[in-house]
Amino acid sequence: MSLIEQRDTAHPPTVTKVLHVPSGQGPSVWLNGDVYTVKVDTAESGGTITLLEASVPPGGGPPAHDHRNEDEAFYLLEGELEFYADGRTYDVKAGDFVFVPKGTVHRFRNKGLHAAKQLLIFTPSGFEEFFLQAGVPARPGLPIPPFDPADNPRAKEIAEELGSFQVSIPSEEV
Repeated sequence: MSLIEQRDTAHPPTVTKVLHVPSGQGPSVWLNGDVYTVKVDTAESGGTITLLEASVPPGGGPPAHDHRNEDEAFYLLEGELEFYADGRTYDVKAGDFVFVPKGTVHRFRNKGLHAAKQLLIFTPSGFEEFFLQAGVPARPGLPIPPFDPADNPRAKEIAEELGSFQVSIPSEEV
């Protein structure tokens, strides 16, 4: 189901349909000790935006990295996260918004007792492919596997193949 319609081949596709993604719908993967659900992908947005919903359990969050092609924005729905971006650390609470321009080293970590829930917005779209290829399909009713640093080389290889991002500094340094 695509939201776009190619009306004129000389111009980019135009989004022409409303998209409704019900709660609990969209492909979900486990990655970095978190669960990510794709809510809007490249095909559905005509290449303009990717939207993911993330559940970050205590201790969860990706290693420090930067995106070569995408700006990334975060909107925290529930819980608290510690964000590191461009040399600064931010304590982010429900209702807070963080924008990270492409090329900026960043990471987030849940240092709390309860899972945090957030929206991740990438523009332009396409970054969902990294999650879908590097992650493991999530299985309802099972706990999210904890982050395993041994998974980093595979994730880095996929990112490099996609030309998306690089792991910039070891997570233990930030």
